[in-house]
Amino acid sequence: MIASRETEHTILGPWSLETSKMFWEGFTPGALIEQADAQEIRAVFLSDTDWTRVEMVVTQHGDTARITVAGLGDLEAATDQVRRFLSLDIDGTAWPEVGSRDPVIADAQAQLLGLRPCGFYSPYEAAAWAVLSQRIQMSQAARLKATIQDTYGDDGAFPAPAVLRNIQIDLPGRKLEYLHAVADAAIDGRLSGASLRSLSSDDALRQVQEITGLGPFAAELVVIRGANFADVLPRNEARLAAEIAERYDIPHAASGKSTADTVMAEIAENWSPFRSWASVHLRALRESRLTGHSLGG
Repeated sequence: MIASRETEHTILGPWSLETSKMFWEGFTPGALIEQADAQEIRAVFLSDTDWTRVEMVVTQHGDTARITVAGLGDLEAATDQVRRFLSLDIDGTAWPEVGSRDPVIADAQAQLLGLRPCGFYSPYEAAAWAVLSQRIQMSQAARLKATIQDTYGDDGAFPAPAVLRNIQIDLPGRKLEYLHAVADAAIDGRLSGASLRSLSSDDALRQVQEITGLGPFAAELVVIRGANFADVLPRNEARLAAEIAERYDIPHAASGKSTADTVMAEIAENWSPFRSWASVHLRALRESRLTGHSLGG
């Protein structure tokens, strides 16, 4: 029998549902269901605790988020998952201080007022997207994901790992093998949001890279955007590196990878403990500026 659970959560630090929703709507790998009310976020996702389908509605009331979840599984765990993938479980009280130390981030905060990184429902879905998007255009990867979700998913939710493990469809290269490896890791509990967040970011990155088909770039995607760690600097995102070089006027002589990594790390020291958040802000603004599309990570 489908049950529902409604809870209210005080959000520490800045948060705007409107900005987060605008960001999410421009996020190619994610998909929001049709929004009847501009002042709420509705979504359907797969619980990474018991792999059941969950419907969610989130509204904002000042510094409070009201979260309603409905489904057949563990709804307390589902609520925790919503808070995690919307970054509402993070104490962001000190986030404005990053802008006070760094004018570039202050500008990004002003343009994306109240944004908290969101998009992937779980590390499992982030890992699946990392596999699907390897070496092909994002639009093609989005079509592959939609085909898998429509064919094998649970009424709008991505298919459970046990289902994904057994699909047999024609995919480019070794993508099917890698998707099966992702499914196995999820079944083993290695791609649970709560489990990864219990680790240090370095240990989480190492654990994800042990999954066949997931390299350093994919691991960062899973940890930063799947488990939503707040303080990890992506070191394998060429577009982020380009944005940092442009915004901080890094000389061309510093464009070698080892030198650039050092310079980026030094700049990002001022972003701690929100290096992930700062990175997502810069990436979102770059994509919007260069493509003319809606904000999205």
